[in-house]
This record gives sequence, C-alpha cells and structure tokens, in this order.
Amino acid sequence: MKRKLQVLLGTGVLLLGIVGTTLVPATSTVAALNPSDAVKDGVTDSGGGAGSGPGLRAQLKTVVNILLFVLGSIAVIMIVVGGIRYALSAGDSSAITAAKNTILYAIIGVVVALLAYAIVNWIIDQFA
Repeated sequence: MKRKLQVLLGTGVLLLGIVGTTLVPATSTVAALNPSDAVKDGVTDSGGGAGSGPGLRAQLKTVVNILLFVLGSIAVIMIVVGGIRYALSAGDSSAITAAKNTILYAIIGVVVALLAYAIVNWIIDQFA
C-alpha cells in the first residue's frame, strides 16, 4: 500500500509539472526593442489609443479557446489517471471496471472538447 501511494504521489507531481509548464506561456522574442513602442503596442492591444485593438469576437474566441484547451487538458490527464488506476487494480474486477469507465468518459470528454472547439470557431467565423 505504501508503494502504491508513493507511485501515485510521484505520478501526480510529474503530471503537475507537465501541465504547469504547458499552461505557462513562453516568450520567445522580445516584443519591441524600444520600451515606448512596447507601451504603445500594449495600449493599442487593450483597446485604447488611436488604433483599434482586437474586437469582441476575437476576445470571445480567445476566451473560448482557452477554456476548451483547459477542458481537453483535464480530459487527457484523466485518461492517464484511468490508466494508472487500471495498472494498479491488481485484478480486482470492480477497480478494473472503474478504471475503464474513467478512461471511456475521459475519451468522450476529449471528443466533446474537440467538437466544441470546431463548432464555436465555425460560428464565430460565420458572424465575422
């Protein structure tokens, strides 16, 4: 039992590290060499200033895409958890059934997230 707990805890820490690094955006380039240009770009992007920033549709699309990404990530994590539960079931039929159900429902969650992503983006593009 102690060994199972150690494996489960280690797997959880590993998954948290993978998900944490996936969700943190990485900056690959410097936005602008001149700090005043960076400030102007920030004001313009936020909707202020003389230029026009991203519209409501673009902001809505970004929010929906982020939420669907999070939903898909959780579903993939649940597939991994179901696999771990399946591997640690030790032949117990009720544990195997619960693990298979976890995997099945997580796969359904991934499919729903992909379909929702496609439908929402299609609808937003139709009204653009």
